[in-house]
Amino acid sequence: MIEKLLLPLGLAFIMASLGLSLRLPDFKAVFRHPGALILGLFFQIIALPALAFTLLLIWPLPPALAVGIMILAACPGGITSNLLTHFARGDTALSISLTAISSMAGVVSVPLVVNLALIFFTDARQLQDLPVWKLMAGVLAVSTAPVVLGMALNHRWPQLAAALARYARPISTGIFILIVIGAFASQWDVMMLNLNVIGPVIILLNGGIMLLSFFTAKLSGFPSRQITAIALESGLQNGAMGIFVALTLLKNADMMIPSISYALVMNISAALFIMLMLQRGRALQ
Repeated sequence: MIEKLLLPLGLAFIMASLGLSLRLPDFKAVFRHPGALILGLFFQIIALPALAFTLLLIWPLPPALAVGIMILAACPGGITSNLLTHFARGDTALSISLTAISSMAGVVSVPLVVNLALIFFTDARQLQDLPVWKLMAGVLAVSTAPVVLGMALNHRWPQLAAALARYARPISTGIFILIVIGAFASQWDVMMLNLNVIGPVIILLNGGIMLLSFFTAKLSGFPSRQITAIALESGLQNGAMGIFVALTLLKNADMMIPSISYALVMNISAALFIMLMLQRGRALQ
């Protein structure tokens, strides 16, 4: 009960703190020139599942773990990608837009990819009815609503929002660190037990999609801040949703393992990526 209450509250606080530094024109700019948004959605919704499927053909895994990889690849971007994009000085408005739209698209894409994976990798003959729209509503409630609240405060009382943001940023950082540590501590044994089996696929999936999205966005001529947002959004998945689909909807604990293990890999790669982006930014100053 504590985890179910404190985790969404912590994430909501993080998103509200981001909203304190955002304005409506930030999002208008994203939709006025939607090229970066379209590219980010392509990598999130199409390229990531396609890459996961290709890797599983090259590196076969037990059926349950293979389906678990596809479940993870089908999930939308994680909420924490918005905070990490902010840390990396990327386009936070673009990151939030990608998370929100991919979460809504997940109502269709998650059941489609998961059912195809069940049919291909297992002996499933009957399509599974996955009520993921309930989870999508929760994701939007935890991410979108707090951001709107923070932006509304910034619009109505900008001086108050600026004052609150000075305290909210370090608190948000602390909450994020506690969330990551708590997730790893609770699932460490499971991750270590299975990482040698699925580790290569997960590392190639995470590193591959981040490199592909980064260099594609760079070659497409997008600004550095948008490139950063696209790469992080592509590489950071909503592991909580993957666990929910595997454990609650499909009732298969083995299918949950890739989502837990991916969380370890993606946070390490994201930390390295952020350090590189910040170092690159300082070098250009």
